[in-house]
Amino acid sequence: MIELHSLAKTEGVFIMFNKKKLVTFLFLLVVLFIGGLLSCEEDNNVFTRMVAIVDNRKADYVDNNMKIIEVGSNENEEVISDVNIENDEEIVQVVVPEVVYDGMTLDELAAKLDRSLKNELYGKGYLYASYSLEKGVDPYLAAAISLEETGCNWNCSNLLKSCNNVGGMKGSGCGSYGYFNTLDDGIRAFIDNIERNYVAYGLTTAVDMNPKYAENPMWSTNVNNYINRIKNN
Repeated sequence: MIELHSLAKTEGVFIMFNKKKLVTFLFLLVVLFIGGLLSCEEDNNVFTRMVAIVDNRKADYVDNNMKIIEVGSNENEEVISDVNIENDEEIVQVVVPEVVYDGMTLDELAAKLDRSLKNELYGKGYLYASYSLEKGVDPYLAAAISLEETGCNWNCSNLLKSCNNVGGMKGSGCGSYGYFNTLDDGIRAFIDNIERNYVAYGLTTAVDMNPKYAENPMWSTNVNNYINRIKNN
């Protein structure tokens, strides 16, 4: 009896001991599981904070000390920029000259006119080009008429030399012709006259202008010859 009782008691202790180990094992699993969840949530929070910090630093990075250098200042230039922003880096804008007439930039057109404008008119290509375009007048036509009226292809007339009159314009101050204080004033007044009294009425070519501008029926032919010279020069 004593042996059986002792054996039963021993087996009971063994079973109780195994149950205790099982409960402890399950408890540890639950603790580890909960700890894992909390760790994941914390990691997510850390990741979120890291992304926010990076975004904030990126914003600060873009705004700090940005400098822009503009190349060229001609108002007839078209600006195209390809910006790559870096902290403390100078950004250069690429300036592409604008095409204004006959596939040329304003400077190219002025140089082309100057190759045909002779004597006192030489060097006035930029004024002819820019002011003609501003007034809606063909720059070739304006320069060609001046060459026809002044004879500057060989030797400029006294009307140009004494009165700065580049278009044979009627007026006062120089006999029955207009007088202008400077050659630039005379060129602007001449282009204004073409715009106001001819282009405004749809007379935009030498042939259209001939009956109103000159008594010589060959005037338009002479002007067009000058236009062809200018184009091919």
